[in-house]
Amino acid sequence: MKFAFIIDPIDRLDPGHDTSVALMEAAQVLGHEIWITQANQLGVMEGRAFAFLQPVQLVPVELQDGRWVAANPWFKVGDRVQRFLDEMDAVFMRTDPPVTVPYLYATYILDYINPEKTLVVNSPKGIRTANEKMYALQFAEAMPETIVTLDKQVIREFAERQGAAVLKPLGGKAGEGVLFLDPGDRNFNSMVEISTHQGVMPVMVQTYLPDAKLGDKRIILLHGEPIGAVNRIPTGQEFRGNMAVGGAVAPTEITDREREICAQLAPFLRRDGLIFVGIDVIGGYLTEVNVTSPTGIREIDRLSGVNLGRQVIEWIVENARN
Repeated sequence: MKFAFIIDPIDRLDPGHDTSVALMEAAQVLGHEIWITQANQLGVMEGRAFAFLQPVQLVPVELQDGRWVAANPWFKVGDRVQRFLDEMDAVFMRTDPPVTVPYLYATYILDYINPEKTLVVNSPKGIRTANEKMYALQFAEAMPETIVTLDKQVIREFAERQGAAVLKPLGGKAGEGVLFLDPGDRNFNSMVEISTHQGVMPVMVQTYLPDAKLGDKRIILLHGEPIGAVNRIPTGQEFRGNMAVGGAVAPTEITDREREICAQLAPFLRRDGLIFVGIDVIGGYLTEVNVTSPTGIREIDRLSGVNLGRQVIEWIVENARN
């Protein structure tokens, strides 16, 4: 089969961490063709989406002394060619957020891939539907108490009522811009003003969960089914557990409560074509649903002795042909 991956520049990826690389490696090991492109290399011609694609050959990472070790160089790309994307069997949209206007335009281009010929992961319409903060709000019973607003007084009243809160930009990623709100902090108003761009941009505010210090669990779902998890634990003086801000990772199990949350999400994810998803859970509460380029496979594989990339590709192979 032929796989196309829409990624950030490959030389900027970390082969020992990035899930995109793990997926490409798995597809290559299984004998499939791997092609790469970027969102700014997409277009529409004759009513069909096309891309400037390059074939890529990867040197798979190796696990040594508990960490992934990559060759140098770890990839080799071939000449660029222009091809219609429906000549591929599957296309992975793996450009990292934030979801900017150019990102949205790329999803509109992907709408012009014939779904009878090619499986797109994740669905471009699904990506547009599922803001990674807002999408979770439809599962209120699974979430901590949450509001979305740009009103400073509403945010203050919420934080005072909860005792402490966490503010998240709606378009943020990797923990960027996430703030701990103490209503007694003299910087409270300034932090809210900066986060809301002086009352122009709404933000999400959630009650602070003390269990956050024990970890922020990333659970990977494939077509609505949980297939693996990793716990991300804050380190030092940092209250965020995101790996991008230095959170430590530890092996973990998926609890019955977390499986119940996944079961609540599953029919909605399937409806919206969100095949490969990462959800975040703290203390048994759903906090986010990540659909753009969820990560965590490398850490789960390393800590749990599994191969989630292979599992994902095998599922794609089976379902892209049906």
